[in-house]
Amino acid sequence: MSGESPATAPSRPAIGRPSRKVVLVSVAGAVGGFLFGFDTAVINGAVDPIEDTFALDTVGLGVVVAITLFGAATGSLLAGWMADRLGRTRVMGVASVIFAAAAVGCALSSGFWDLAAWRLLTGVAVGYATVLGPLYISEIAPASVRGRLSSLQQMAIVLGIFAALLSDSLIAAVLGGADARTFLGLPAWRWMFLAGLVPAVLYGVLSLRIPESPRHLAARGRREEACRVLAELHAIPREQAERDVDRMDAAVPGEHRPRFRDLLSRRTGLLPVVWVGVGIAALQALVGIDVIFYYSNSLWKSVGFDESASFGLSVLSSLINVLATVAAIALIDRVGRRRLLLTGSAGMAAGLVLVSVGFSQAVVAGDELTLPGAWGPLTLVGANLFVVFFAVSWGPVVWVLLGEMFPTSIRGVALALAASINWIAGVGLNLSFPTMRQISLPGSYAVYAVMAVLSWLLVRFGVRETTNRELEDMTDRLTPRAPQA
Repeated sequence: MSGESPATAPSRPAIGRPSRKVVLVSVAGAVGGFLFGFDTAVINGAVDPIEDTFALDTVGLGVVVAITLFGAATGSLLAGWMADRLGRTRVMGVASVIFAAAAVGCALSSGFWDLAAWRLLTGVAVGYATVLGPLYISEIAPASVRGRLSSLQQMAIVLGIFAALLSDSLIAAVLGGADARTFLGLPAWRWMFLAGLVPAVLYGVLSLRIPESPRHLAARGRREEACRVLAELHAIPREQAERDVDRMDAAVPGEHRPRFRDLLSRRTGLLPVVWVGVGIAALQALVGIDVIFYYSNSLWKSVGFDESASFGLSVLSSLINVLATVAAIALIDRVGRRRLLLTGSAGMAAGLVLVSVGFSQAVVAGDELTLPGAWGPLTLVGANLFVVFFAVSWGPVVWVLLGEMFPTSIRGVALALAASINWIAGVGLNLSFPTMRQISLPGSYAVYAVMAVLSWLLVRFGVRETTNRELEDMTDRLTPRAPQA
């Protein structure tokens, strides 16, 4: 920590070795990310039986699937405001109740309208989890390992997606198909939703057991509690914890209650640092990662793989995503946020250009799209290159950066705004791709490549390094100016 004397610095755990308690508490805080991944992916196994059960047309089915994204944008905006007033852990408890209620509601829904309403509520809880995980973990983690611990949120998300796909498969297999009526008269697809009760209840129990963020406690004038929590979490002497809390008090004097108007600037509309945060949040979605995952089966089929192999390759992409996230956790505090993001942007752009060029070589035979010669394997390489570079950089690092780049006085509301913009950009991406694909498939991926280039430029000229800096040192971030690489 900057400002520590040589006599006090050794009292902290060594760099890269956080206390056992702060690791466990960070894992607990990331359970919301697991629910984020689980609840957005669990509908995959239920799509066909839902369509048949409620006699939905393509528009109705699309609403049921996509309405969660709109709920997430709303939940993201509410989460920062509520977390600043009620506390981080209390809002986690609220989110767990919403997750649990939505799981039961989706499972027992009797028609299109109530299923859509429960899916919308699921999205609100997902929006809460989007904000609460990065916010809470960044505020309890020591600066030296904050990136590694904050990356647990992204790891939890990808594991939640994997768990949802696995549980869907197991339930369908055990109960004899997604429409099979066996246990308690409920078909398998309803049990797929009910499975979400388990992590939701776990999240609620953990929210009652983990300590409140010491920075939130300090901001609300609860100094003694903040000192105690900080000393226990970081395994440091009480005197050191008191000095740290003094710095927190100095960053947010009194009981400051952040509001969205705090993000505004007469000259630039939003504060410059907020524009940067909003920009990286939007570009994380606009580089097209959802397109790669949501349309991966058709991508593999288009290059000559049969349906079974296409599903296998989609699972492989998911596994690559998990492994690359592990690599990101190992690298983020050693390499730094900016360097990882810059490298990721360059790699994503290269992969997307290769995919775009590959599809431009496509030959149409009847209704089938095929890629001749070596262009099939090269396009696959480009797609997986994009996945790897995204997962090792822009996937986890953006949420780490958003959780720590804003000044303490506006962190909650600024992160909430950025997360909401991320979801809105995701909605725009998913709604626009079918039309863009029909106009020009190579052109679609060329647009995403341009977004990757823009992401490099934004990081290069707008993002300042936050690695190994305490959150209270971010008070000079109102006019961001990138250091030379």
